[in-house]
Amino acid sequence: MSVRRRLLLFVTLGLTLGCASTKPTATPPTEPGALERVALVHGGAGPWAVAGYRMGEHALQQLGLPRGSFKLEVIHHSPAQVQYTCVADGAAAATGASLGKLNLSLVTAPAPEDTATTFRNRDTGQSLTLRPSSSFVQRFRDVPREKLGEAGRVVLSLPDADVFETVAP
Repeated sequence: MSVRRRLLLFVTLGLTLGCASTKPTATPPTEPGALERVALVHGGAGPWAVAGYRMGEHALQQLGLPRGSFKLEVIHHSPAQVQYTCVADGAAAATGASLGKLNLSLVTAPAPEDTATTFRNRDTGQSLTLRPSSSFVQRFRDVPREKLGEAGRVVLSLPDADVFETVAP
């Protein structure tokens, strides 16, 4: 099966499963196609990448910047370990920041609890630092590979406070 057909199947399955839920959430609406956008940047839409996406969306709204803005700077701090670094890809998918545009950087942090992402408006200096919430970390640490997609869909529907929190300046 070609990559394009697999992606189409993944998108269709994700939309079908996402539409099957009748449970309302207190989450602000996430842009349609969010899981697909994460998967295109990251290669999959697991919980940590989706959390990064949610953080990036929130930051853009708070900073008043559009996706793809060169005014945005994103600095992700985490250990050099998969799941913690996945947040950076999710943030890139939401914001359009990238290594090539020199507005996305990864800084190695000593421990998992130091994982945090700073979003800064270069023009105004306004910044916002977000980190995965403790309830998110407990629930989604070390999700088995075969359950990553399902967990990513869950993260997309959770209230913001169950996914991330603001780090005091």
